[in-house]
Amino acid sequence: MNRARTCTAIAAALLIGACTPDPPPQWQTGGAQLVLNKATWETDDELIELMPSGAVLIDGDHEYTIDRVGRVVDPDNEPVALLLPDGGFIGTDDRNLGHVGITNAAPPWRGTAWVAVVPNGQVIGFDEDGERENLGVWRGCNGPMQRSCTLVTHLVLIRRFARRPRGGVSIGVGVGFR
Repeated sequence: MNRARTCTAIAAALLIGACTPDPPPQWQTGGAQLVLNKATWETDDELIELMPSGAVLIDGDHEYTIDRVGRVVDPDNEPVALLLPDGGFIGTDDRNLGHVGITNAAPPWRGTAWVAVVPNGQVIGFDEDGERENLGVWRGCNGPMQRSCTLVTHLVLIRRFARRPRGGVSIGVGVGFR
């Protein structure tokens, strides 16, 4: 009887382990160099804070942590994505999550930027036709912090995209962000 429970527990552990996504390529060495200081992004409906520790808070809730070499983890310290030095943004299981430059970012399904963080902190969204939309203002994101803020902006927008309601039947959560 005890042996059966042990076998069941081992099988369950193997199944859980098999479902754990692989970290992005180059996870151990890291990717793009980032500067981390206190910064805030105020939108119409959310307050996003980037802390000097790399913690990303959305309305006070810890959603992600980024480090100085471009790694993004969830609050449980599980890998989410890696920003590569060339701007490629790769998620777990080698998923393409777009491109993040110094001042703009593009999702994987578009060849052009969907957001820009300009030097005065203004966040500008671009629709498919190039129409502009004001998405709020970053404070504390000038100079070397600009790419870190652009990365956080892209993370938040990908998260919003993944959570938006879709018509009809759908399975999964899009690109895998929580």
